[in-house]
Order: sequence, then structure tokens, then C-alpha cells
Amino acid sequence: MFDPVILARAQFGANITFHILFPTISISLGWLLLFFKLRFNKTGDTKWSAAYNFWVKVFALTFALGVVSGITMSFQFGTNWPGYMQTVGNIAGPLLAYEVMTAFFLEATFLGIMLFGTNRVSNRVHTIATLLVAGGTTLSAFWIIALNSWMQTPVGFEMIDGKAHATDWLQIIFNPSFPYRLVHMLLASGLTASFLVAGISAYRWLRGDRVPAVMAAMKTGVYVAAALIPLQIIAGDFHGLNTLKHQPAKIAAMEGVWETERGAPVLLFGMPNEKTRSNDYAIGIPKVASFILTHDLDGEIKGLNEFIGKHPPVAPLFWGFRIMVGTGMLMLAVSWFGAWRLRGKNEQKNEPGKLLARALVAMSFSGWVATVAGWYVTEIGRQPYLVYGVLKTADAASTVPSGMIATTFVMYLLLYILLTIAYVSVVFYMARKAQFPSVIPPSQEAPLAGPIAGPARGRGSFLPAHK
Repeated sequence: MFDPVILARAQFGANITFHILFPTISISLGWLLLFFKLRFNKTGDTKWSAAYNFWVKVFALTFALGVVSGITMSFQFGTNWPGYMQTVGNIAGPLLAYEVMTAFFLEATFLGIMLFGTNRVSNRVHTIATLLVAGGTTLSAFWIIALNSWMQTPVGFEMIDGKAHATDWLQIIFNPSFPYRLVHMLLASGLTASFLVAGISAYRWLRGDRVPAVMAAMKTGVYVAAALIPLQIIAGDFHGLNTLKHQPAKIAAMEGVWETERGAPVLLFGMPNEKTRSNDYAIGIPKVASFILTHDLDGEIKGLNEFIGKHPPVAPLFWGFRIMVGTGMLMLAVSWFGAWRLRGKNEQKNEPGKLLARALVAMSFSGWVATVAGWYVTEIGRQPYLVYGVLKTADAASTVPSGMIATTFVMYLLLYILLTIAYVSVVFYMARKAQFPSVIPPSQEAPLAGPIAGPARGRGSFLPAHK
């Protein structure tokens, strides 16, 4: 029979993997929607309202799945990890509550105005609603990353009778790793959303839907991705330096460094072997890992052998890190090539071509790959602790029998796989069915969602109907 702690970790891992897919899109898709709205407000060009009309529906679908998966994830704190809330609930509870009170309600309330308020509120109110929803998604990320970062670098508390009590909330929220993790996550979300917008737009273009709205969305996605990926590389470098300082065992596992050494090589390939505590078939470039991590060719990196019994499993971090970085390099290549190919203002002369369009379609959900790989590196890299240096994972687990956990784990996993397939299928279905005319007579303009409510009233009813 499997270890119930391992099963509980696998179940929670499946849940967080599924959940994180959707906030990763919605956090930045909200800001892209605001951009589309502001561009229409400024230019009056219906291509921007058409882009908004399509992508707000994708946003609503994404938001709904994020809410559902988030609820089931919170249940597991009580069922599988009661020791977590018993030990650090005085800190985790308020931070989770702040997220619900200040962010979730904001998103849920004003999303209704975005979807159904086009002909019912003024254009200014509709724009403000879009801004508030976009801000709400970012505020939600702020609180969740604050809690997760505190679990990685806990400060601002004291232990009394085995329970953590806050002594400085500013230290807890703005803990040593928080700024780096927040920036890294927001940029990851920006890349995920921009590649999704570019990829689905390219899919429509390949199917012959080449109206200005499609090209406008595609260009926006490509340009945003091309601008963000260099920033993500820089942010990743700072994040790595911070992790080396506070969690050196995690860095050693990511790089496959077993013995403390100076001038450590970066491994292009290798098979970490925890039995021999070495790397099989290693191919590396001397000194590069030390240079990247310490900015010194002869910088010292502590090896895993200094953390025997206290370091995370090596292979998941080693490969997860390389998947994340490799996906990032693909993002860099595709987005920069796309930005060069789509340069200029003449949309007819600067269309993507089949090669770029197919590459963008293939990269539509590449942000998911990079985000999940990076999240695994972050979360598995904290082991054997749930709260680093404070609470071990095994000490927080429940006594639920392994058979029961295994049953629910399989059920969760099957449901998540089906829902993920359904989500991707629906997004592509919406792309196939979304056909916007290039020129829309005023009499055909309609509200954002639902049946046509009557003739347009200036820019307050800015969203065109389907063809």
C-alpha cells in the first residue's frame, strides 16, 4: 500500500496543477481586455471591440474553472492537511481571507458588468468595471503569492505552544522572497495570456478568418510576449540569487550539484542518480552555473551532500527547471520572430505567414507548460518542509487511510483531465465559431453578451454582434 503522505501530496499536487492553469491566464487576460477596451475608446475602431467581445468570453470561462478548482483545493487543507492550519493557521487564514474579501468579490461582482452591462451602463462605467476586474486578478495573485512566499521564507512570527503567531504582518507579507516570486508569477501570467491570445488568433487566421480583429489580437499577443520574455529572464536571474541565499538545497537540486564546488558547470544534460549521489551521462559547460547563480565564474555553490536528509528529491527539480527554461527559450525565439514578421502598421502586408501562424498555434498553451514546471520546482523544492524550516510535510498530514486518499485522488485526477480537455476544446470551438465582419453597420451593433437589446447608443454599446 502507498504511503498516505505521498498520496496526499500527489492529490494536492494534482489539484494545484489544475487550479493554477486558470489564474495564470486570467491574471493578465484581464489587462489585455482593458487594453482592447481603451484602444476602442480612443480610436472607435470596431476591431478592438470585436477582440474584446471574443476574449471576454474566454476570460469568463477561465474565471469559472479557476473558482471551482480553488474551492476543492481549500477543502483539502482540512481533509488531508489538518496540521497545516493547526500550526500556521493564524497566518495562512487571514491571508487567504484577505484574498477573498479584497480580490475575489471584486472580480466576481464587476465581471457581471463586463459581460452583461454594455447597454445597461455607460461606457465609462463599463471601462471602470474592466479595470477593477483586471486589478482584482492581480490583487488575488498578490495575496496568494504573499502566503506561498512566506511558506518558502517565513519571517515575522513566533512559535507559542507549537503554533505560529504573527508578530509583524508587514514582514510576513513582504517576506524576503515575496518581491521576486510576485514579479516572476505576474510575468509568467503575462506570457501565458499573450501566447494564448496570439495562438488562438493565429488559429483563426489559418482557418481563413482574417478580419482586422484577428490581426489586432494576434499582434497584441506577439508584441506583449516579445516585450515580457526578456524581463522574465532578468527577473528569473534575481529570483535565482534570492533562492540561492535562502534555499541553497533547492538550487543544488535544480543544477544537479552534489559536492560543494567553485566554478560549477551548468549541465546541459544528465541523469541525477540519488543512489550514487552523482549525475549519469553528464554533459556540462564548466563554470557557467557558478556564473549564472553568483555572477562569479569561481563562485561557490553548496552541494546536496551538505543537506543529506534535508534536501528535496533531485530529479523533479533538475528536469522541471530545464523544461521551464527550455520553454522560455522557445517563447523568446517565437515571439521575437513574430514581432519582426508582424512589424509595421499595414496589416495586409504584415500578415504572419503559415510558418509563424502554425508556430503560434503550437505555442498557444506553452505558458501552461512553463508555469507548471516552474511551480513544481518551487513546491517540490521546499521539501521535506511544508513551511520551510518550521513545519515538515509529514507532520501536517492527516491520518486518513491511504485507500481513501487513493480513491479520491484517482477521481480528482480523471475529473481534472476531462475538464482540461473540455476547456481547451471549448476555446478552439469558440475560435472556429467566432466570425466578425470587418465593417459593422450601426444597426447591427449589440451588447457584449445575450440577445441584441436594440440599436447602438454611441460608444456605450461598443461591441459588435456575431455575423
